[in-house]
Amino acid sequence: MQKKIKLSLLLSAAMASLAHAGATIPIGEDKSVSVGFGARGSYTSAKDGAPDGSRSNDFNLDSARLFFGASLNKNIKGMLNTEWDGDQIRVLDAAAQFAFSPELNVWAGRLLSPSDRANMAGPYYSLGGGYWAGVASRYGYNGGIFRGRDDGVVVWGNAADGKLGYSFGAFEGHTFGIGSLTQKEAKAAGIKADDSLMYAGRVQYDFWDAEPGYYGTGNYLGSKDILAIGLAGRYQKDGVLTVVRTGDYKAWNLDFLLEKRIGTGAVSVEAAYYNYRNDDVILAEQGKAWSTGLAYVFNLAPGQGKLQPFVQYQKFKPDNNIDVKQSDIGLNYIIDGYNAQLSAKYSKTETVAAADQSKFVLALQVQY
Repeated sequence: MQKKIKLSLLLSAAMASLAHAGATIPIGEDKSVSVGFGARGSYTSAKDGAPDGSRSNDFNLDSARLFFGASLNKNIKGMLNTEWDGDQIRVLDAAAQFAFSPELNVWAGRLLSPSDRANMAGPYYSLGGGYWAGVASRYGYNGGIFRGRDDGVVVWGNAADGKLGYSFGAFEGHTFGIGSLTQKEAKAAGIKADDSLMYAGRVQYDFWDAEPGYYGTGNYLGSKDILAIGLAGRYQKDGVLTVVRTGDYKAWNLDFLLEKRIGTGAVSVEAAYYNYRNDDVILAEQGKAWSTGLAYVFNLAPGQGKLQPFVQYQKFKPDNNIDVKQSDIGLNYIIDGYNAQLSAKYSKTETVAAADQSKFVLALQVQY
């Protein structure tokens, strides 16, 4: 029985690393390659967004990704993912993956470093359709090379029948917030600073159904009963570099997700708290933040998908006292899980000493 459980967890972890792959082609014993794609497009109408001050009307390709995976044997795999940045195709992830057991995996290369659930879920697996990080969850917004990625190595695993997840890694870091410099830019400017790595980690416990794998999911759309608490943190000595001074980067967060199936539907509640510190170097990026979300998903007639109304709220309270708040209310039409969704959302962003911004967004997501 124990062997069956471990095998199931190992297969789940392997599938998590190739979650975006649409087709797998075997090329020998335990050898294969996989390929997939994902795209998100949207129509946005924003208040005062047009040049004449009227409402704007814009179509946009928000994301276009290609996912590639390869398996050399049962223990050695790799991934290469790309993303459209609005101008060109760029490398998103490129990493070697070593799977020793469900409890021990090592990934090295360019990837998303351990952080909160919202950032680990990313734009394709978040409640509300799309990436609603950036106000409270500022890891992907400020950190990393591209879309929150970074170069480094991470050790992760799932223990206790998959219910206890951990991930710890060391990364380059050095890109945290408005006004900060990369290490290369700081050296060119003659700024003295240690070449220290950024250390990041996350620990999560699932009280109900397990969530095996490295990357997370923002909402399970009624497929699981989830009661999970996660704690994540980051630290880098001289991690924030500016032309004036340097400071250590410190950040931590606590996140919570409850999702319970009720009849043919499911209710979900999520919440998170964040604390960001940089030795008072950039007050606009130092402070506290909160986020919360509530949703209910229910089935339509057989073959017609699901509907999921939701509300979200997030606030960032920086030490420069220029608070930012965002409220969202919307409806998802779930055609085929996260592979095909249509969402409609109204968002209002409020910033101290600035005019409120409101917009209506209609988005379509497809994956294979």
